[in-house]
Amino acid sequence: MDFLVVGLGNPGKKYENTRHNIGWMVLDYIASHEGIRINRLRFQATCAEIQLSGKQVLLLKPQTFMNNSGEAVRAASDYYRIPSERVLVICDDISLPCAKLRIRAKGSSGGHKGLKSIITYLGNENFPRIKVGISDRINPEMLLSDWVLGNLTEQERSALQNRYPDISDAIQKIIEGNIEQAMCRYN
Repeated sequence: MDFLVVGLGNPGKKYENTRHNIGWMVLDYIASHEGIRINRLRFQATCAEIQLSGKQVLLLKPQTFMNNSGEAVRAASDYYRIPSERVLVICDDISLPCAKLRIRAKGSSGGHKGLKSIITYLGNENFPRIKVGISDRINPEMLLSDWVLGNLTEQERSALQNRYPDISDAIQKIIEGNIEQAMCRYN
């Protein structure tokens, strides 16, 4: 296995269409586009093997709930001996407007508990990530957890779905070793 592409989200019908599950939605888009299903249970995750940009890639959707995503990521990366630099994480970002992308080669969790868990389990921050905006305009009286676990509006869903091809292209560029090109094009 050459690369691990992780989509962050929470398992269960209750969370299926929530803002926090954008990482899973992106992987589902890729799987659908490639004609595969992410349904193999392994590493406390559902996963599927796929060829992207000539590389063997494991698509991984941790089933550990967001705050413990690092358990599944560490189990898969250890098993395949994938260094953190080849673990690409797709997650939501509350500080970005809906559907805006921010690609980074490494960095802190920025308060995202899924990223924090991965950093803890991998022991470093040196993994690329694609952060997908889920709106920076939340009601100040609303709890952050209520916002991220709230269902996407139809307008948000449409805006995000329009970015899936861009996210997919960015993933391929990162796998090819062209993260700077992905950052220049999509940040």
